[in-house]
Amino acid sequence: MKIEDYKFGEIVIDGKKFTSDLLIYENEIKSNWWRSEGHLLHLEDLNWVLNKNPKVIIIGTGNSGVMKVPEKLVNKLEERNMKIIVEKTQVAVKKFNERNMGDKVAAGFHLTC
Repeated sequence: MKIEDYKFGEIVIDGKKFTSDLLIYENEIKSNWWRSEGHLLHLEDLNWVLNKNPKVIIIGTGNSGVMKVPEKLVNKLEERNMKIIVEKTQVAVKKFNERNMGDKVAAGFHLTC
């Protein structure tokens, strides 16, 4: 799976355009990703990917980085032996595309702000 393009409010993955936030695990996509507090990420907002037990989680915080990922959340995920990468969505997309295909990689991308 490759992210071909990202711009504010839009991401193209393997030729398919998405216009809402989404979660990815390996070759699965869960579109219309809603979080309990919108621009503040909580552990339960990641349940779909956490149930798949990824080794790496990449979080795209939006075009301007408005979505916040509390350090406490990062620490909880690291305690589960998961590597967490938090970047603005443009950078997070690049990191997702550079991932080692052998890793169990999950991602959450906020597409706007």
